Amino acid sequence: MTASRLLVVKLGGGEGLDLAAACDDLSRIAGRRALAVVHGVSAIMNQLCLESGVEVQSLQSPSGHSSRYTPPAVRDIYVRAAEAANDLLVSALRERGLSAVGFVGDNLALKGRRKTAIRAVVNGRVRVIRDDHSGSIVGVDSAKILQSLDRAKTPVLPPMAISGDGPLNVDGDRAAAAVAGALDAETLVILSNVAGLYRRFPDETSIVDQVTLAQIDEALDWAQGRMKRKVLAAREALSQDVERVIIADGRVSNPVSRALDGAGTRFSL
Repeated sequence: MTASRLLVVKLGGGEGLDLAAACDDLSRIAGRRALAVVHGVSAIMNQLCLESGVEVQSLQSPSGHSSRYTPPAVRDIYVRAAEAANDLLVSALRERGLSAVGFVGDNLALKGRRKTAIRAVVNGRVRVIRDDHSGSIVGVDSAKILQSLDRAKTPVLPPMAISGDGPLNVDGDRAAAAVAGALDAETLVILSNVAGLYRRFPDETSIVDQVTLAQIDEALDWAQGRMKRKVLAAREALSQDVERVIIADGRVSNPVSRALDGAGTRFSL
């Protein structure tokens, strides 16, 4: 297995993803090519917030992007959720014969910078939020991840970055794009709870088969809600010389193999 054939897979953290089917598929694929996995945390995070009596809140940017509001108390829950989701996925992959290793705790591979002042629309007015502990990704410890790959271990990374302000909540799709770019991956597959990008969401007959880098701005206009982040992630991966990005359905059997065989929406140069 060569680094040029590396496949990075992002498993969505929301409700609906068939984790067992995805892990079954990944266990087969790992026998043929190098593989790294990035995962989301939203479903486990929402459950922990509910159990802790903490309200789940989102921040809406003036441009329409939505992100989880992560003040200090919520950040602590986020860390627990990321570690729990990582443990669950690592265990599931190991049960299927993969030598998976979790990049949590002192082993975080993403490097971030906290957004100390976020402009958000609150009750119709733009306000500046200063206590949020989300961040942007500024680097990837690729040597640490490649060391695992060289030892035939499958890296499993949460959407969490280390910074001078401690661990940060970062976007999982863009984390996957950063990992794919840093590792010179050939392909990034982003599994979601929809079949791909729709021109007229939620009309499934309007799925887009192909998007070139030149069409990304138009694709962002089609994208609704969290799909905007996935399209941004596709653009960021392509700009780092990842050959192709596929956004595909994670609710089906063999979801990664189906994506590689043509299902979903394919982004390319």
